[in-house]
Amino acid sequence: MNCKNNVMLILIPVIGVFLSCSSTKRTSEKETNIDKMMNTKKRQSNANGFLDSLLSSYPHYFHDILKNRKAWNVQIMYTKINRNKQGIPDLEHHHFNVDRGSYFYPASTVKLPIVLLALQKLNELKWKGINRNTAMLTETAFSGQSAVFNDPTTIHGKPSISNYIKKILLVSDNDAYNRLYEFLGQGYINEQLHKKGYADVEILHRLNIFLTEEENSRTNPVSFYSDSGDILYRQPAQKNNVKYALRKESLGIGYYSNGKLINLPMDFSKKNKIALEDLHKILISLVFPKNVPASERFNITEDDRLFVLKYMGKLPTESVYPPYAADSIHYWPAYVKFLMFGAEKGRLPDQLRIFNKVGDAYGHLIDVAYITDQKNKIEFFVSAVIYCNSDGILNDDRYDYGTIGLPFMKNLGKVIYAYELKRVYKFRPDLSPLLFAFDK
Repeated sequence: MNCKNNVMLILIPVIGVFLSCSSTKRTSEKETNIDKMMNTKKRQSNANGFLDSLLSSYPHYFHDILKNRKAWNVQIMYTKINRNKQGIPDLEHHHFNVDRGSYFYPASTVKLPIVLLALQKLNELKWKGINRNTAMLTETAFSGQSAVFNDPTTIHGKPSISNYIKKILLVSDNDAYNRLYEFLGQGYINEQLHKKGYADVEILHRLNIFLTEEENSRTNPVSFYSDSGDILYRQPAQKNNVKYALRKESLGIGYYSNGKLINLPMDFSKKNKIALEDLHKILISLVFPKNVPASERFNITEDDRLFVLKYMGKLPTESVYPPYAADSIHYWPAYVKFLMFGAEKGRLPDQLRIFNKVGDAYGHLIDVAYITDQKNKIEFFVSAVIYCNSDGILNDDRYDYGTIGLPFMKNLGKVIYAYELKRVYKFRPDLSPLLFAFDK
């Protein structure tokens, strides 16, 4: 499995309890209280070693993980959800080996904030009469760019923000990400994420195509058209002139370039960067927006939020448009469901819905997930990353995904799920709002 195809997913909150990502602003005092609560939980979780203890109790699964936690850059975040009688969630965070300073390549997990920012920008442009279903044509204006004038995977054959998001959330399509990157522009992406408190995030390039730093700083002109063919909004080509701080991040002991082995660490200082903590928090901000300060939420409508959640939870085998259900050989039910299912290709249990986004590239496996069980009424967040590259060589297509990474992800999800099945819930969650019409 390569970084061309990854997915991510989430949950839809209880009706009347959770606010949309564009919900009413709260006072700064309440925001401060939430920050204090989350920071306190973080300090407690770092001190009690819960995840270390849990993994240690399954040595047949995690002996090598515990032994090589630093070398394999294993990072885990697990959030228990405890609701009160009114269904309001209190979050209890647990960390394992989490280190913001230990770089990993985030691969397709960067698509999650890009999806949310695309919907936010559409919301800012709604006065132009456009929405996520409006036809969007992409043109060219600089080297390395390509145009899009139609999309045969839609029922009407027209490209749109909506269909690009579906492709990203269902199978992690790279071209769909690139088109949203071009709609947003490199400058808008990073400026908005920094404003929301994700200060060291850098999303600097398209995926699955090699372009220069200059080419990635430039994005295509795009135009939106009405059903009758009238132009509603034209966005000219953009260039981001911001110079980001010099980073010194490298991985491995060697790498292949143009078929030749270079016996030096590979430079990642100009590649995308986002910490596991930030990915985990972005997911929480979508699922439980009231549990993060208003300033850190994405300014999207409630309808857009539910749209994202539906397609995060939907399986490719349930999708007619785009037509992934017609190709179950390449897109099986548990496709891009690393946590709990690893490389399994069978059917998921009916009561389970995993709302997640995965990434895999350069020996890294990442999954950021909200996992729910409708039958047993359990829910939890778990995010994890592991570097599976025992020979230390990059670009050699000899990563340890099948022997180390995917078994780790599968076992981690199952062990936490088993723990959740046994732990005492004072009040069980109402997960009925998650019952989307996934077959439509």
